Amino acid sequence: HHCRWFGQMSLPRELSVRNGRLYQRPIRELEQFRSNPVSYQDITVDGNLTLPGVEGRMVDLELTVRPAHNSGLYQKFAVRFAQDERYKTALSSRPHESTLKIDRKFSGSRRAYIHQRRSLVPQTDGTLKLRIILDRFSAEVFVNDGEQVMTATISTDLAAKGISFFSDGQVLMDVTKYDLFAEG
Repeated sequence: HHCRWFGQMSLPRELSVRNGRLYQRPIRELEQFRSNPVSYQDITVDGNLTLPGVEGRMVDLELTVRPAHNSGLYQKFAVRFAQDERYKTALSSRPHESTLKIDRKFSGSRRAYIHQRRSLVPQTDGTLKLRIILDRFSAEVFVNDGEQVMTATISTDLAAKGISFFSDGQVLMDVTKYDLFAEG
């Protein structure tokens, strides 16, 4: 079993159609390469937060966020990864605008490429489900079980492996991180 997709730009995906929409998910075989699960449920995020054991650059991260009870819709939620004191890449959601954005402005790249990509993600009740697969120098984000997919390359040094969360307005978050290991 050679795990050919590690270190490549893009994971093979399983495609399905539901309600006339195309959904894309990482192939199930990827789950064989998961190890060291670290899981947290119903964590309140309000401001910046890091969680012990949630870090890395070869990672399969699943998370769900929803507004905290009776606190109304949050303004913004973000996950930052490939992060150290100087660098980070951020994935942020603004439910009022129904947008999801990847921002590499602080990823340390000197290349003149587009640093921001936006995707429209309708978020009626502020619930958002993300699966972020980090493969050293790339990130693939599967939104709401594959309703949308966003991909970004990251040139940040591999020593930058911090992952953190941010919310403007209270959210409740469930998160599970797995390490990914290549075989062969």
